[in-house]
Amino acid sequence: MEPTVKIGPTVIVIFGAGGDLTWRKLMPAIYNLYLDNWIPEHFAVLGVAHNDMTDNEFRKHINEGVDKFSRRGKSKKDDWKSFEKYITYKKGDFGDTTTYKTVKKQIDQFEKSWGTPVNRVFYMAVPPSFFEEIATMIGKNGLSENKKFSRIIVEKPFGHDLESAKHLNNLLHGLFDESQIYRLDHYLGKETVQNILAFRFANAMFEPIWNRNYIDHVQITVSEQLGVELRGNYYETAGALRDMIQNHLLQLMCLIAMEAPVSFDADEVRNKKVDVLNALRKFKPEDVHKTAVRGQYQDGWIEGKKVIGYRQEPDVDRSSNIETFAAVKFYIDNWRWQGVPFYVRTGKRLNETISVITIQFRPVPHHSFPVETTENWQPNRLILNIQPYMGIRLRFQAKQPGLKMLLNPVDMLFNYSDAYSGGTPEAYETLLLDIFRGDATLFMRADQVEAAWTILMPVIDAWKANSSPNFPNYDAGSQGPEDAEALIARDGHNWIVVPLEKNDHEPTK
Repeated sequence: MEPTVKIGPTVIVIFGAGGDLTWRKLMPAIYNLYLDNWIPEHFAVLGVAHNDMTDNEFRKHINEGVDKFSRRGKSKKDDWKSFEKYITYKKGDFGDTTTYKTVKKQIDQFEKSWGTPVNRVFYMAVPPSFFEEIATMIGKNGLSENKKFSRIIVEKPFGHDLESAKHLNNLLHGLFDESQIYRLDHYLGKETVQNILAFRFANAMFEPIWNRNYIDHVQITVSEQLGVELRGNYYETAGALRDMIQNHLLQLMCLIAMEAPVSFDADEVRNKKVDVLNALRKFKPEDVHKTAVRGQYQDGWIEGKKVIGYRQEPDVDRSSNIETFAAVKFYIDNWRWQGVPFYVRTGKRLNETISVITIQFRPVPHHSFPVETTENWQPNRLILNIQPYMGIRLRFQAKQPGLKMLLNPVDMLFNYSDAYSGGTPEAYETLLLDIFRGDATLFMRADQVEAAWTILMPVIDAWKANSSPNFPNYDAGSQGPEDAEALIARDGHNWIVVPLEKNDHEPTK
């Protein structure tokens, strides 16, 4: 594949290079970009961590991660040999000025050797507690003075609440321009998430019905079979609302609900997303119990295997009040969506791992057919599957073959594996490439982050002030707490998941 947009000479400095994110995600993504000819000739990866490692030891460690986690499988010897020359390693303390002077010296050497200024990408692949320290040291040591060529990447979670998010934004804005800051949510790099924009704005047939006149309600479900496993320390300070809804699910809602952008300029697209967040109906503290539900898993069975409850997980308080499930009903108060509920839910240790968006349309205004012909009648639905299988399903009514007039729901299905034979890039490949190119479209702006926190703070505060007396309240391997069903049933709806099955994604013979 020949790149359509050339990348200039680039050095990516990964702080936390010895960690899991670098091993599992970042370096496999960079390696795949290299194999697809996206990496420029003048390119370098500089890993920085506290571990004692030589360049060769670091390269060997990274190679093991690539072999285990790359979508292409085990690397070929010749390919890896030609790629590893881009990788170097420096041991350093994140709070030590010497570390940053060493990094600056290394980048200066690259610029001198290549005879050109380089893009400087500083990736903080570290826990959030290090963000402030590393960002401050980068700024103080003159690594980001060239605003055109310097970029800093901040992984989610971006803040713990509205106050901490504002503090981090103010700190970063004191050191960098907003154009240099890339707040990364890996969900936005997924192929099907990006396809929402193409689906909505490249097809004339859907936009006329994409409003309150034709859409009854929208559901967004992101469920996981996994528990918190070894992330107990983090999860005890986060919970499902902060970990998933504040970023991933609200971003999905923005893509579904936003107005058509005038262009795909980064700020134009992000302006439309912010408009959605600003139009979300504010939660009143006294009404939180009517619009938001929380849950915590207890022991149960996942695919025939007994699993422990949340309070038995490592590093979790035995009387923890942290939610591992959250469901919220939102309204968007604008002309397009007034009165249309958006239901979102997410949880751990549920019965399946799936991310799906369901748009349910209003019923036809009049049933012309006899009652006996329509006993299997179902509303028209558009289902966007994000994971584990990617595709789009449109459900409508059709006559069943035969001499009688009988109507049944049928599906039109688009799936990626049938339509495209090449491997689908991982989310981090897409996002890293955009960072190298300086395209911020898929990254959150400061006002987006703060608007999302503003909406959810009444729920966060209410849950913090009032412990749930019935935790744990759902079995591992179930669909979540009963209250989540009641949340949507009060409006006459039920949760819908029509997943794409694996055989839906088998290539056509």
